[in-house]
Amino acid sequence: MKKIELEIVALSHSITQTHSYAVVLGEVNGLRRLPIVIGGFEAQAIAVALEKMAPSRPLTHDLMKNFMNAFAIELHEIIICDLQEGIFYSKLVCSTDNDTVEIDSRTSDAIALAVRFGCPIYTYENILESAGILMEETGTGKKKKSKQEVVVEDEGPTGHEDLKTMTIEELNNLLNEVLDNEDYIRAIAIRDEINSRKKNK
Repeated sequence: MKKIELEIVALSHSITQTHSYAVVLGEVNGLRRLPIVIGGFEAQAIAVALEKMAPSRPLTHDLMKNFMNAFAIELHEIIICDLQEGIFYSKLVCSTDNDTVEIDSRTSDAIALAVRFGCPIYTYENILESAGILMEETGTGKKKKSKQEVVVEDEGPTGHEDLKTMTIEELNNLLNEVLDNEDYIRAIAIRDEINSRKKNK
C-alpha cells in the first residue's frame, strides 16, 4: 500500500470545549488535512517540541528519545496505519544495527516522538479518504503554504447547531465556515456526520 507523507500544520484548542485539542496533519504537496483529537498532555508534549522549548527536566517523550538514543535505536518513521470507530492506530518503525521493528503506539505519542526525532509521518490513502478534509485552493491558484503553528481556537457562530437536523448542503457550508476559522475540532464532528449520511444512503 502506498504511503502518503503528512506534516503538522496546526495544533488547535477549542476554548468552549474543555480539554478538546486537535493536531492537524496536512498532506505534503496536497490539499487534504487529517485532524486528530488528542488529550491535553499530548498536545502540550507536541507543542513543546514544535516550539523548541527546553523544559528543565525531560518530559515523558524526551525521556523516551533519550532512552532510544542511549541504546542506539533509530526512529525512521511513524505510520498512521488504521482507523477503527474513530480511533487512529499508529506504529513506530525503529531499527538497531541488526534489526528493524514496528511498535504499536497511540497516534498522539507517535507524533510527539516524530517531532523530537525529525522523522517523517505517513498514512494510507484509505485513511485520508475516510477521515481527511479537503481544503480549497486559494484564489491565486497556489496551494496554501503549510507552516507549523500553535493556535488557540475560538468557537465559531454558536457551536451548538444540531448537526442531525441540518441538510447535507448546510453541513458542507458549515464545514467550509469552520475550516476558514481553523476550528478543526468542530470540523471533525461535521465531517463525521456527513460521512455517516453517505454510508447510510
